Amino acid sequence: MDQQFRDRPVIDMTPEGDFREPAPSRAGFLDKILAKVGGVAALVALVAGGVVVAGVAIAFFALALPIAAVAGLVAFGSMYWRMRRAGHRGRTFVHVMRR
Repeated sequence: MDQQFRDRPVIDMTPEGDFREPAPSRAGFLDKILAKVGGVAALVALVAGGVVVAGVAIAFFALALPIAAVAGLVAFGSMYWRMRRAGHRGRTFVHVMRR
């Protein structure tokens, strides 16, 4: 039963009813160095992640560009051929259906 009461946090209040902040712990030299190195490492990780995302986007664009170019050439060739055949027959390229 005593262990249960020992694990409870102590709530310290001022006479005005405000809660007191816990005393700040004194960070050692190693803690300060590790905090700075950790911050720099997190920044480097974010920059590296951004470079990877940009690289994937550029690779996708590089793969999609030839596909789009070939599809555009096929569409252009098909439309050119239909216009050429329609011109030889004396018709228009666009067919209008009348009812």
